[in-house]
Amino acid sequence: MTRAPEVALSMLTLVPGGMGGSETYARELTRELATTSEVTTTAFVPAAAAGFSRGIPERVAAHVHTGGSTRDRLLGLAAARWRSGDVRAAMRSADVVHFPFTVSVPAPRRGQGFVQTLLDVQHLELPDLFSRAELEYRKVFYEGASKRADIVITISEFARERIIELLGIDGDRVRVAPLGVDVTEFEPNRGEREPFILYPARGWAHKNHARLIEAMSIVRRSRPDLTLVLTGGDLDRLGPLPEWVDRRGLVSVEELRSLYRSASAMAFPSLYEGFGLPPIEAMASGCPVAASSAGSIPEVVGDAAVLFDPTDPEAIAAGILESVATGPSRLEKALAQARLFTWDRCKDVHVAAYRDAA
Repeated sequence: MTRAPEVALSMLTLVPGGMGGSETYARELTRELATTSEVTTTAFVPAAAAGFSRGIPERVAAHVHTGGSTRDRLLGLAAARWRSGDVRAAMRSADVVHFPFTVSVPAPRRGQGFVQTLLDVQHLELPDLFSRAELEYRKVFYEGASKRADIVITISEFARERIIELLGIDGDRVRVAPLGVDVTEFEPNRGEREPFILYPARGWAHKNHARLIEAMSIVRRSRPDLTLVLTGGDLDRLGPLPEWVDRRGLVSVEELRSLYRSASAMAFPSLYEGFGLPPIEAMASGCPVAASSAGSIPEVVGDAAVLFDPTDPEAIAAGILESVATGPSRLEKALAQARLFTWDRCKDVHVAAYRDAA
């Protein structure tokens, strides 16, 4: 194929504000694809996500309404499959259909390249954290689709290895596109920091909030001035919290960046990540990082963060105290680590995948 492949980004399962790092990934991908002439791209989004795409043409499926629950997602899938004839018709001319949010609706037609993003296979490694309905949903829409896709894109070498091993997919079909951070949008603070620990994460089970709060109780024995600031959606599910925990919920990009710049450290005790953007964003802001040794996180943070066992509150507490004490000495190393991850690099992997799939 000598002309630029035409790519449809099918994002009909997008729930704006409810999808964590995958939402950042998809938004930044649309922005980067607007900078290349190697492919031509059109985004397809549900009604509530109109205007989501940054710089590329966008088609809105007015009859598709999505939500965060499994029931809402299934209703949205049904609408995407049966009530969006205009969207399906518009996608027919595409050489490749890519599903950044994993779920392949509407299904590619015969002859179209099929690219699926699969961020991780957490549900196979930590099944106790998922309901039976969620496990069945992922078995069909994650596992089944990945075995049919021409190319599967994931976001770390760790995730790639687990996908190959647990799903039995040929390694040649699994590409790694690490996520990125635009360091020009973050202002590193080289001066004084405020007495709080930041954790930006949705209230999902694998984010491990309960152990972090237990660890902070230990931290406060020697540093009673340190408080904990939580940001992200679904934090109400954490229940009652100590008075020294500031549960802010969803915050603006500007507020989050301000918190990165001012926190004494960022704690990241997640039990499982396919990548983990917050540590890199924190590093780009000059914020010391204490992070879990699980999943992809050591691959992402390198030696620029303090690592700890996320299942041990004592270890989490020790990691936080060490990061606060030694953070300034790690600053240049952290900034260099953040610069390794760019959205341009992420885009290049996608463009190559699209051309191969076409």
